[in-house]
Amino acid sequence: MSLTIGALAKRAGVAIDTVRFYERNGLLAPAGRSASGYRSYGEEELKRLLFIRRAKSLGFALDDIRALLALSAERDVARVRLAAQRKLDDIEQRIAELERIRNGLRTLVEACPGHGRGESCPILGALSQEQSV
Repeated sequence: MSLTIGALAKRAGVAIDTVRFYERNGLLAPAGRSASGYRSYGEEELKRLLFIRRAKSLGFALDDIRALLALSAERDVARVRLAAQRKLDDIEQRIAELERIRNGLRTLVEACPGHGRGESCPILGALSQEQSV
């Protein structure tokens, strides 16, 4: 199979500029060239691009993805699991923080009558305090 950059991008569900970006950043090997000078990609590049896209959708940063690609080449499953566990821990921590923020904001919204003077607004009062909600 030989794909142009446009066909590769379309099959992977990304923009052509994304393919070029991944090439520049070493996540995707530079393409070979056809006799006419067009970039030519194969099945391996498509698989790698799909891997990158899926990893991004799970919240992995480009450096994390680079490390995962290296580990996948080594087939070091224990280290892949550890990297995924770290990402999961990070996501759970961010969710807990967002829930704390949501609960604090909910409390302020429920306490605000929605009318009156600004000095009596619990939302403005909380935002003006030195301590966080």
